[in-house]
This record gives sequence, C-alpha cells and structure tokens, in this order.
Amino acid sequence: MLQIRSFPLPPVQTNAFLLSDASSGKAVLIDAPQGVWETISPILQEESLILEACVLTHAHFDHVLGASTLNDNMIPLSLHQADKLMFDALSQQMTFFGMDSPFVQPTIDTWLEDGSSLELLGRPAEIRRVPGHAEGNIVIYLPDEQCAFVGDAIFAGSVGRTDLPGGSFEVLEKSIKEQIYTLPDETTLYPGHGPETTVAREKASNPYVQG
Repeated sequence: MLQIRSFPLPPVQTNAFLLSDASSGKAVLIDAPQGVWETISPILQEESLILEACVLTHAHFDHVLGASTLNDNMIPLSLHQADKLMFDALSQQMTFFGMDSPFVQPTIDTWLEDGSSLELLGRPAEIRRVPGHAEGNIVIYLPDEQCAFVGDAIFAGSVGRTDLPGGSFEVLEKSIKEQIYTLPDETTLYPGHGPETTVAREKASNPYVQG
C-alpha cells in the first residue's frame, strides 16, 4: 500500500511529498524544498526505506533548494526540459526574491518530455505538462492510486501565480481544463502549497477556473 506524507518546508512552506511502500522498502520524493533531506532521512532510516528518486514538479527556487543535497546522496533527479532555462537561472531567481543564502546548483539526471511516463514504486505514473505558472510545471498522475501531484498549477480554491517569467493566466486556465480537470473526479490532488483537494471539488468551486 502506498503511503503519502507531506512536509511543508522553508522558505515559503513548499510541500515535499514522500511516497513509500513498506512492502518493497522503497520510497520516492516529489519536490525538494530547502531542508528536505534533513527532514526525511530520519524516516528513511527508521523505516529501512531506500529513496529511489526525486521528481521535481517545476524549477522555481522554493521547489529545488534542497536538490543539491539529494545529488550528494546519489538520488536521481528528474525535471521537465521546458523548465531548463528557469532551472539554470536559480541564482537570478533568488536575487529576484531577495534571498542571499548560499546554495549549490543541483544537477538533473533525467530531462522529462511531454508525454513521458515513469514507474514510481512499481506503479505507472503519467507525466502531463501544465504550463501557465511555469513552462515546465508537470502533473504526476498515478492512476492506480487515484492521485496526482500538481506542483503550483492549482491549489485548493486557487491557482498558481502567473506574474513570473513564463507565466500566463490564459495558458494556465487552458492547461488546468485540459490536463487536470480531465482526470477522474475522484482523483486526489496534492499541490505544491497548502492542503490536498480533489478534481471534483475544484471543478465545482474553484473561483479562478470553472470546470
């Protein structure tokens, strides 16, 4: 059985999700905010879990500040290729947001493409690109588990900001309608900030994008 744990981490309470399967003794991480390795490593050790990979939903700084520590621990990182320019500009992002903390530029092992598919903990995972907040923001949809990790495309009762480079509300609205609202209504959505929600709930009540 898949266990999903969320950890809101600095500097802006960005959710990191640890997916684990006790029967296989393996785990996967979704997103890598600052301090993520220090947060999850005691759990991995206590439960004898092997962290197989980390998939980044997009390249905004708050989702990747902990990624270099994962590099140090030989954890493969994946990111959509449409966010390569944003990823390469991490230092500029931090300057833009007034952050001067030292950091090490992470290294990506696998660049995902539109239509890519993965296997996470023995389960098929469909990658859907949802631009509008970031060019390479992806949805990681696990049909067998009826859940999807949506980055900052959509939140419970809200949507991702569109005033950053590469952002467009029109594009985001189209992405949500075509790539998220087309998922089964019972699908649980795990966003990059805030609580989980469902496709049905957002289609019925999200004030920014009507289903």
